[in-house]
Amino acid sequence: MSAPAATPSIPVTVLTGYLGAGKTTLLNRILTEDHGKRYAVIVNEFGEIGIDNDLVVDTDEEVFEMNNGCICCTVRGDLIRVVENLAKRRGSFDAILVETTGIADPVPVAQTFFMDEEVRKFAHLDAVVTLVDAKFFLDRLGDAPEAEDQVAFADVIVLNKTDLVTPEELREVEKTLRQLNPYASIHKATRSGVALDAVLDRGSFDLDRVLELDPSFLEADEHDHDHVCGPDCDHDHHHHDHDHDHHHHGHETHHDTEVTSVSLKTGELNPDKILPWISEITQAQGPNILRLKGILAFPNEPKRYVVQGVHMIVEGDLQRDWKPGEARESRLVFIGRKLDHAELEAGFKAAAA
Repeated sequence: MSAPAATPSIPVTVLTGYLGAGKTTLLNRILTEDHGKRYAVIVNEFGEIGIDNDLVVDTDEEVFEMNNGCICCTVRGDLIRVVENLAKRRGSFDAILVETTGIADPVPVAQTFFMDEEVRKFAHLDAVVTLVDAKFFLDRLGDAPEAEDQVAFADVIVLNKTDLVTPEELREVEKTLRQLNPYASIHKATRSGVALDAVLDRGSFDLDRVLELDPSFLEADEHDHDHVCGPDCDHDHHHHDHDHDHHHHGHETHHDTEVTSVSLKTGELNPDKILPWISEITQAQGPNILRLKGILAFPNEPKRYVVQGVHMIVEGDLQRDWKPGEARESRLVFIGRKLDHAELEAGFKAAAA
């Protein structure tokens, strides 16, 4: 008698972005458009009086409010409790939406889906979607580090309110976004009017589907991939020419940010060297590492090893087979603050097979 098939986990989309960027507008669009899916919604509040919950349109979906203050503080415990309660109602919804407060750090939300075993069994993080106010984002870089972090951590960026800026101003915002996060997809919008398939069911945290880090993946979506870096980009980071070699191109930036990215590429790696090194580097520099993504090739191993991390939490496993004719290249990307490019490059190359 064969074992029953495992029940698929529920995808979770996290909507983040600084105050006034348009998160609730996008959330309401998702809840009202005719897409045939049912969503459970988790809205975080900041302050003692809940407002955002009342701004969410009246739909059949149930809204769960966590008004514990900033979602980056005591969020994990509250979020775990809410998700565990949702698990008891499996079947009544197809996916989960989490709208964070505008001054929230999305990292603790993401970590929840890695750290808690029961949550991991029930739900998986599909993507972090960050909304950016085209008119005021550059101003926020000087006084709101959260705005930087939200961009740097994003899988998808919705560059909103593009009708409020000139073409030149829009290009400057895009350039800065690419500096902060060269790998997120960017979609321009007014009134959060982005195609929903650009923000939902992205699989950006799927260890096999999306961490491709190659041109074919980055160019798969029909949008401008002139990637801008994310929060905290201090942009010592190279101009990523969609080949993602870690070239250092003397990328000039006009905005003083702290977040940079380091992209590394080589051939096959020795798993007994590279995996301990990744563990060591993330334990030592974890607080400064916002995201880590990679696809690694090991000698005599027919499958790709896919690794991803959030701060000091790293996980990886063997995924699909290398395709016939596919270059067995190892690619590893770090996005974070105070990253030592030379040190990371040296450690990566030292693990060559």
